[in-house]
Amino acid sequence: MTAGPMVIVFLGPPGAGKGTQAARLAADLSLVKISTGDILRDHVARGTELGRKVAPIMERGELVPDELILAIIREELSRMKEVRAIFDGFPRTTRQAEALDELLAELRAPVNATVLLEVPEEELIRRMLKRAELEGRADDNEETIRRRLEVYRQQTQPLIDYYSARGVLKRVDGVGDPGQVYCRIREVI
Repeated sequence: MTAGPMVIVFLGPPGAGKGTQAARLAADLSLVKISTGDILRDHVARGTELGRKVAPIMERGELVPDELILAIIREELSRMKEVRAIFDGFPRTTRQAEALDELLAELRAPVNATVLLEVPEEELIRRMLKRAELEGRADDNEETIRRRLEVYRQQTQPLIDYYSARGVLKRVDGVGDPGQVYCRIREVI
């Protein structure tokens, strides 16, 4: 599965290792990793028009409106001669997934696989507290982490159902050494 258009979506709770695993898979399969969070933070840092629009939204901890996110995705995909991408942190809602499917249909590049990294909640909390300590992220305290996990559960269950109904959902145990988790991902892709 390395030639032609390819689209992989990574789902999983905060702290599951989506970014790490998506970056590794992107490198191995010559895919572009598209992280809407990274793109938005870059626009904010550069002070672009988009950055000025989304900065206050992000500072309040709210989700950036779908139309802005979808415009970013369209722009990223339109730069590609052939669509070969991994989505990390997108889509977050069924509406976004449907819009992504419409865009990908236009580009003749449907979702090949949706990888769901599954990690028990207590392990996620442990990982994120450790990450917060290492990166000095004051916003990642246990109360905030638990709230983020609850929001994730509410938003993501419909996405799991959506991709499962399309026959592209691949559940992967996200516990263990990152190399072991990556081997599990490669087995299902």
